[in-house]
Amino acid sequence: MLRRRRNGRVRHLAWSDARPETDAMASMAASLDSLEDAACIPGVQQISDLDSEVDCQTVSEVVALPSTVPVTGESFCQCVHQDDIRLGSGLHDFSLISDCVCGEEDNTFDWVWDEHCKSSGAFLSCDNRKVSFHSDYSCGTAAIRGNKELVDGQHFWEVKMTSPVYGTDMMVGLGTSEVNLEKYKYNFGSLLGHDEDSWGLSYTGFFQHKGDKVKFSSKFGQGSIIGIHLDTWHGTLTFYKNRQCIGVAATRLQNKKFYPMVCSTAAKSSMKVTRACYTSTSLQYLCCVQLRQMLPRCPDVLNALEIPPGLRSLLNTQLGWVFTLNGSPEILEQNKDFPEDFQEDMSLPSSPCPSPKQSIYIF
Repeated sequence: MLRRRRNGRVRHLAWSDARPETDAMASMAASLDSLEDAACIPGVQQISDLDSEVDCQTVSEVVALPSTVPVTGESFCQCVHQDDIRLGSGLHDFSLISDCVCGEEDNTFDWVWDEHCKSSGAFLSCDNRKVSFHSDYSCGTAAIRGNKELVDGQHFWEVKMTSPVYGTDMMVGLGTSEVNLEKYKYNFGSLLGHDEDSWGLSYTGFFQHKGDKVKFSSKFGQGSIIGIHLDTWHGTLTFYKNRQCIGVAATRLQNKKFYPMVCSTAAKSSMKVTRACYTSTSLQYLCCVQLRQMLPRCPDVLNALEIPPGLRSLLNTQLGWVFTLNGSPEILEQNKDFPEDFQEDMSLPSSPCPSPKQSIYIF
């Protein structure tokens, strides 16, 4: 696909024995007899047009990919020893860390990942709650969706990053049944949000819909827990990181049917559903949201209230997720990067995130 340029300048890179390739056409590069011809080695260079066909001809332009160094310092807990995530003897020889169970209090789940609606590069474990991508090496983008359609009501789920987070993109979000999970099977790209049928938040902090990317949050990495709240009554999509409200990413989502989705281009990456809840939009739910907003800093709202033990237990079972979320959103300087057409000031009393002056980004 790529050959030595006329000036004879060739980049030489060490290849790890473990061969945990990242985002590049590693299957072809690994088969080359000489590294001089592997100018598209993972994490360094990639064809600028992801949709072009590989024909082993000279390519006039290549661009640098994101760094292969995993994002650190964004874990929900301290169990993930970020100092252990380091480069080994090879460029991609990462030290993998065993999973912790922090933030995994729930025992029942409204949905899990669908073993019948996934890319060929996605593999399931832990009762279909954990998905692993590209078990050997990566040659594109793998994705999967939940096994239950999200219809009317309040839907909240959390996805935990259980591996190093790096590469072209690792995303969480949602989409309709029209999303083609195999679209980027042999390409490296941001699948969620590339069209009008999906919405996705990248680990780089960018939110994407209809192919438009805007800076939405700080990065997330291994150990981060990303929460997604879909309010079909008000038509809003709200994101949380480590149970801190980031903000509302999209509005006007009423009368649509969605599926939870994740995707990854990174080799040996994995994500795990740690919470998947549903409740109807009822007066009970709205009252619980109001209580959370009245005590935004309280670590245990239910125990702080003088209510009967039976009612406390019932609320904890049915709406416990509302009380675990911190209502203090991140203050993002990047708000100015959003197009003016996508901004609208409004109050959302249905959300546990009390931010009446926060910008809402409409897609």
